[in-house]
Amino acid sequence: MSKGLNQKLKLSMLCKIMQEETDDEHSLTLQQIIKKLEAYDITAERKSLYDDFKCMDENLDVEVIKEQIGRETFYHVGSRQFQLAEVKLLIDAIQSSKFISQNKSKELIKKMKGFVSKYQADKLQRQVYVNDRIKSMNESTYYAVDDIHTAIAENKKVTFQYCSWTVEKNLEPRKNGELYKVSPWALTWADENYYLVAYDSEAGKVKHYRVDKMLHLNKIDELREGKEFFNNFDMGTYALENFSMFGGEIKRVHIEFPNDKVGIFIDRFGKDIAIREAGQDRSMIAVDVAISSQFFGWIFGLGSDVKVTGPEAVVEKMHAEAEAFLSNY
Repeated sequence: MSKGLNQKLKLSMLCKIMQEETDDEHSLTLQQIIKKLEAYDITAERKSLYDDFKCMDENLDVEVIKEQIGRETFYHVGSRQFQLAEVKLLIDAIQSSKFISQNKSKELIKKMKGFVSKYQADKLQRQVYVNDRIKSMNESTYYAVDDIHTAIAENKKVTFQYCSWTVEKNLEPRKNGELYKVSPWALTWADENYYLVAYDSEAGKVKHYRVDKMLHLNKIDELREGKEFFNNFDMGTYALENFSMFGGEIKRVHIEFPNDKVGIFIDRFGKDIAIREAGQDRSMIAVDVAISSQFFGWIFGLGSDVKVTGPEAVVEKMHAEAEAFLSNY
C-alpha cells in the first residue's frame, strides 16, 4: 500500500494505537505517537494530532486525556465503550455459561479483549472455576439461538432435528431423524439452558424445546401460526409450570424453615415473597409451585429442618413420595 493511501488511514490507526497501547496506567507522548504512526508509513504533526483527538472524542466516542507529568505531556484513552471491570464480568459470564462451548468461549473472550488495552488484556488471562462445570458439547447452539431470533423477527417457521443423549454421550435424533416443524414465539433461559417456546400446529398446542438438543435448525418460508395462543401469553407462569423443579399442578404451598435458611427461599422465589414468623427462630412462606417429584426432591435436599406444612393433600403426597424413595433401599 502506498504512503498516500496509508495517510488516509491516519485517524483509524491513531484510534487503534491509542486504544491498544494506552489506558489509565499507560500513556504516550506526542513524539511516541508520531513514531508509532510512522511505523504504518503515516506522517503526523503535533497540531494535527490535537485536531484528531478532538475528532475522536466528538465523533468516535473515544476520549483522550492529557496529563502533565514533570516536563512531559502524556496522552491516554480515558472512557471506553466497555470498562475493564465490565469486560471481566462479561468474560466470567462466558466462562461460566454451560450452553457456550469451550471453543466458542475462547473465540468470544479473544474478541472481548479488543475492548481494552493490551496491558489490560493481560489481566484477563484468568479462569473462572465452577465446580462440576458442564460446558455444552453442541457447538451449533450459539448459532441456533441467533437463527431462532431471526425467524421470530421475520415471522417464519423453523425446522430441526430434536435429539436425546445416549449412554455413549452422543446426541441421537428422535423419531428416526424426522424433522420437527414449529412456529417459534419466544426464547427463555432456565437452569442455564436456552429453551425455544413454540406452537406446534400439528399437535395444536404450545411446546418447548432445549436449544442445545437441536440439530440442523433452519428457517423456512412459511408464516408462523399460533398467534392466538401468545396474545396474552405469560412467560413467567409458563416457566413456573414447565421448567426446573416445576412441572405439575400449581398449588399454594406453605413451607416452614429455620431463619438461617431464608436466603435459599429468597434466591428461589424472589425478594417479594411474604415471610412470616413461625416461632423458635423459624419462619414460613406461602408460595405457588407446581407439585412434582422435582419439587419434593428439592425440599428433601434442604434438610430435615425444612417442612412443607400444607395443604394436607400436598403433605400426604410428599409422605408417599418419601416412602416410594426409601423402598428402593
